[in-house]
Amino acid sequence: MTTYTDITYHIVFATKHRTRALDEARRDDLFRFMWGVVKERNCHLYRVGGVEDHVHLLTSLHPSMALADLVKEIKTSSSTWIKSGKVFPFFERWQEGYGAFTAASDARPFLIDYIKNQEAHHQSQDFVSELKSLVEAAHLEWKPEYLP
Repeated sequence: MTTYTDITYHIVFATKHRTRALDEARRDDLFRFMWGVVKERNCHLYRVGGVEDHVHLLTSLHPSMALADLVKEIKTSSSTWIKSGKVFPFFERWQEGYGAFTAASDARPFLIDYIKNQEAHHQSQDFVSELKSLVEAAHLEWKPEYLP
């Protein structure tokens, strides 16, 4: 029998110390690279985007793929790609951990637009405030000590 799943994740992670290292000139190259990593794992990426200090991905997973494994693969392979190609000179590494929030399928259009419009969104809200909002919207306890 076929396995049916419809689990969409909104994944967010930042650069170490939220360093503003992801220059706009090469950011789309990074997003294309991440798209390729997700596709190679037989997952579906609806949208990837972000700004200088963090990245958002809206994706569904192949039933055989664990969320933690996918995030680890995205972060590890993109970090290697960035460093080997000297893509972002001030990039050291990704911050440990990530946020991953499930989303209903009818929320995908809103989240796709939200990720597309990160530049405009972050003119009025910083990453920590944004992450806190996402955590609280998921009815999780915000723990500022988790941020270095």
